[in-house]
Amino acid sequence: MSAAKTNLETLPRGLQVALALALVALLAFPFFSTDFYTQMVARMMILAIFAMSLDLLQGVTGLVSLGHAAFFGLAGYALAFLTPQAEAASLWWTLPAAVAASALAALVIGFFVVRTRGIYFIMVTMAFAQMVFFLFFDNKVLGGSDGIYINFKPNAGLFDLENKRVFYYFTLAMLVLVYLFLRRLLFSPFGRALAGIRVNEHRMRALGFGTFGYKLAAFTLAGGLAGLAGYLWGAQTGFVNPELMGFHMSAHAIMMVILGGMGNFAGAIAGAFAFEMLLHEAKDLPTIGSFNAGKHWQLWTGLFIVAVVAFAPRGLLGLLERLLRRKDRDHE
Repeated sequence: MSAAKTNLETLPRGLQVALALALVALLAFPFFSTDFYTQMVARMMILAIFAMSLDLLQGVTGLVSLGHAAFFGLAGYALAFLTPQAEAASLWWTLPAAVAASALAALVIGFFVVRTRGIYFIMVTMAFAQMVFFLFFDNKVLGGSDGIYINFKPNAGLFDLENKRVFYYFTLAMLVLVYLFLRRLLFSPFGRALAGIRVNEHRMRALGFGTFGYKLAAFTLAGGLAGLAGYLWGAQTGFVNPELMGFHMSAHAIMMVILGGMGNFAGAIAGAFAFEMLLHEAKDLPTIGSFNAGKHWQLWTGLFIVAVVAFAPRGLLGLLERLLRRKDRDHE
């Protein structure tokens, strides 16, 4: 089976229609929902951007990072430091600055970590992320373990991000732009080189490709896109703390990518929404007799992800594609 088929890079028409309908649903959602659920879906979209940034590494390039949350949290802290106490900072320079800060950190860290492979790459990314985590956790000047409040959403001038519906549509626009950019990148010469590195790095090097440079560029770009998600997270919640850089946040991103399906970016979006909905529902499970099912939400979440990996190796998007294909065969 080809790499494209394995990672479901080419989306069948049925999935394309499903994605178009999902976009229409997201566009209409705020008109039929309360502010609480509008904010919740906006948070899911932010995490979908975060998951797509990791999918560029994990699904396309074949680099599994356990420290990706470091770049997510750094951008949130950048927004916190760039926002004055008494007024809002401009979106038009704080957003590029925060993304650039995350991309620069990814470039520096990536210069060391992409020289490693396999389990060593995984461990070194986690080690660097832990270093960043404790740098902020143990340093009162940087907010310490209590974190930092962001008193104002960024000032966009043309539109008011303090308005929950406006912020929702701005986040949706960012989600669509990142998806379109990454889909275009996937089928560019650069993206095909990354896919080749995932399949067989030794052969790509033998063909004359400088795999170190390609992997470093992918690592830097992924860090910058994670920074975009972290910036939006900080803007929405008005608070950042070191937990945003922690191992658990990186692990959540990995589970989102695996749950949705790797290598096509739409899977990362589906995985982020599915994972957050799963957490929400698992925590709200009722008490049955003396057994509090909601208290053990990690158990149900873990069992569900294990089931998806066992029965749908290409994730929920791959499972949907298989069901659509079977339906088409039944109609023939």
